[in-house]
Amino acid sequence: MTGLLFETIQCPYCGESIDIAIDCSVGHQQYIEDCSACCRPITITATASESGIDALSVHSEDE
Repeated sequence: MTGLLFETIQCPYCGESIDIAIDCSVGHQQYIEDCSACCRPITITATASESGIDALSVHSEDE
């Protein structure tokens, strides 16, 4: 699968549900995105394949 898939995650700081986009054309990726509610940095790690998102994890800065 190529293109973007959208997932809803929960902020590890404030617990707010936020939507993120995962680029499925990249097999493994790690990036930081700020929470849209509390503005703290969330580390997002994703593994994608032709079938979609295989693994997705979110962590706070201190994890």
